[in-house]
Amino acid sequence: MSRPRVLLADDHRIVAEGLKGLLAAAFDLAGVVEDGRALVDAARTLRPDVIVADISMPALNGIEALEILRNDELNIPVVFLTMHRDVAYARRALEAGAAGYVLKHSAATELLQALSAALNGGTFVSPALARQLFESRKPGLADAIDPIARLTRRQREILKWLVEGLSAKEIAAKLDISPRTVEFHKYQMIEVLGAQSSAGLIRIAVEHGIAGR
Repeated sequence: MSRPRVLLADDHRIVAEGLKGLLAAAFDLAGVVEDGRALVDAARTLRPDVIVADISMPALNGIEALEILRNDELNIPVVFLTMHRDVAYARRALEAGAAGYVLKHSAATELLQALSAALNGGTFVSPALARQLFESRKPGLADAIDPIARLTRRQREILKWLVEGLSAKEIAAKLDISPRTVEFHKYQMIEVLGAQSSAGLIRIAVEHGIAGR
C-alpha cells in the first residue's frame, strides 16, 4: 500500500529538516519549498496528498497560498504549523480552508494527529487554541476578537497590500481601480477600526493576521 505524499513549506531550513525526520516513518516526501509562491507552484505540479506549511513565509504567506490553491480548485488538505498563537490567525486559516492548525511548540504527536485528520477529511486545531477559537465563534464575540472581520472583502484585499508596503497608486494598478478609490477605502478602514493613522491601521492589521510576514 502506497504511503501518503507530503509537501513541506517552511522558510526555516532547520525546521524543514526536523519535519522530514519526524514524518519519514509514515510519509513519502513530495518536496520542500521555502516561500508561498513556491508552495503554490509545487502543489500544482506535484499534487501531494497533504501539505504542511508555515504561515509566515516570503513571497506569499501560507494563508494567501492556500487561498490561491482553493481558487484553483486544488483541494489538497493543508495543515499549518506555526508560531502564531493569536486566535485571529487560526480563524483566518480555517476560513481559508485549512485542515489543521498546530502550534510549533506543541508535541510532535499533535502534528501527526492533524495530518491523520486531514487525510481523513477532518480538521484538527491544537488544544491550546481550540477552546479560544470556539469561544470566538459565539455571536457578538467575533468582531471583538478579530476586528478585521468588520471590513469588506475589498477592504481586506487593499489592507493586505498596504501592509506589504505598496502605495495607493500601486494597489490601484493591481486591482484595476483608481488611486482615489484606494484612499477612500483606506480612510474608511481607519474609521471602522479606530486607528489614528495609516501606521496605526497597518499595526492593527499585522496584529490580527493580515499578511503575517
